[in-house]
Amino acid sequence: MKIHPFLAVTLSAVLFGLSPPLAKLLLKGVPPVGLAGVLYLGVFIGLTLYSAVRMPRGRSGRESPAPLEKRDLGWLAGAVVSGGILGPICLMTGLSRISGFSASLLLNLEGLFTALIAVFLFRENAGRRIWLALGAMTLAGIILSWDPRQGRFHIAGFLLVLLAMLCWGLDNNFTRNISDKDPIQIARIKGFFAGTASLSLSVVLGFKPSLDMTLVYGLVLGALSYGLSLVLFIRALEGLGAFRTGAFFSLAPFVGACASFLILREPAGWTMVPAALLMAAGAMMVVSEKHGHAHRHERLVHAHSHTHSDLHHAHRHEGRLAETHAHEHEHQELDHTHGHWPDSHHRHDH
Repeated sequence: MKIHPFLAVTLSAVLFGLSPPLAKLLLKGVPPVGLAGVLYLGVFIGLTLYSAVRMPRGRSGRESPAPLEKRDLGWLAGAVVSGGILGPICLMTGLSRISGFSASLLLNLEGLFTALIAVFLFRENAGRRIWLALGAMTLAGIILSWDPRQGRFHIAGFLLVLLAMLCWGLDNNFTRNISDKDPIQIARIKGFFAGTASLSLSVVLGFKPSLDMTLVYGLVLGALSYGLSLVLFIRALEGLGAFRTGAFFSLAPFVGACASFLILREPAGWTMVPAALLMAAGAMMVVSEKHGHAHRHERLVHAHSHTHSDLHHAHRHEGRLAETHAHEHEHQELDHTHGHWPDSHHRHDH
């Protein structure tokens, strides 16, 4: 099923935003490193079950998306280490030292790091509207971090959560470079290796996993808030690029803050109102962005899931194909002008 990238990143942000307050509850029975491993094993188990029961190729009316290739493994390894192992361990450890409300708010830094890395390291273009949107969402996160009752910011565990967000910012940009490949395959591989590594480390540190409902809840939370969220995030990366996806993903902290208030009964004051308005303004600026100019496409040969409904996939096939299909195809050199995002076909210099 083809899903609009803005809808994909919104659902991804909601699912991920729910994870800090729910993980906070699970930390009462599982140590931070162990919980990081359980969450990512949940990603692997959940997506493996989905892959086993989904309608096989041919009967579903569509072909499978393009699989990973040997040249993709470096980017995948970087994503596994930074976002699958280091990021979750830092976040769970930081979450054990601060409130779920505070940790949720600090999720905003992931969008900031993703955007900055995308622009300064991977040379994505970002116009004034996108910078304003990112600034509005970042300011919303700062406002939400203020505790009006005590007159101070929540800073306990800040460095650990900060490091986690930096790791996920790197992860998002590494994954962007393979976002035209099968997102379920990417998430399953990431879940297996990251979950196994973190859980093994926790056992070495003395954790003895027990088969109880806490373990089940952790696996389910991982399957939804990390697995399904990651698949949707990759879909958005392919269509929007890392900067815009990261900026729009900044909705996650607001979702997490609301969930912490409702689930953990952690208090929230007047700061929710201006933060909500800033989040809404930032989201509208991203969605309404228009970017178009004359640009050149160099000759390119690659494989990814696509339809023939756009200018870049007007090639012919023999026989009847599903509407959405994947195969290796060639793009000839082309000069034209049209509105676009920095998707997998528009990552040119400006």
